[in-house]
Amino acid sequence: MIDDIPGLRRILATSKVIAVVGLSAQWFRPSYFAAKYMLEHGYTVIPVNPNYGEILGQKSYKSLRDIPVPVDIVDCFRKTEDIPPIADDAIAIRAKVLWQQLGVKNVAAARRAEAAGLEAVMDRCVKIEHARLFGGLNWAGVNTKVISAKRPKYIAN
Repeated sequence: MIDDIPGLRRILATSKVIAVVGLSAQWFRPSYFAAKYMLEHGYTVIPVNPNYGEILGQKSYKSLRDIPVPVDIVDCFRKTEDIPPIADDAIAIRAKVLWQQLGVKNVAAARRAEAAGLEAVMDRCVKIEHARLFGGLNWAGVNTKVISAKRPKYIAN
């Protein structure tokens, strides 16, 4: 399982399409906030929620298997016990990463995904990790545990 800075940085730098399972259309939900942030930072966000036709201006799909384009990251905003069928769907669509959000830790599903060739991340937020590793969160005084003498690209330009 990926839990180190180089691994997380590599995943976020090379992945551009994120399917967010459990994305809510309610602006105050963490999934909405995270997806909006990722959209604003150049990622393609694909909502997966059967209760909505569209979220954040993006077509919402009933399941991962309904998505017609390749997916890099399957970002899971679901309970830990709901992850196994999502992992199966992520494997079926040949996603690259099964990413379980903060507080979500289904080790068995992560291992099954890894056995099928996916990378797995658990108990981490895509938005927080992006902000920590690429977004200049350290410039706001937050200890990101990342030390670098280089300015982020968006500041240097």
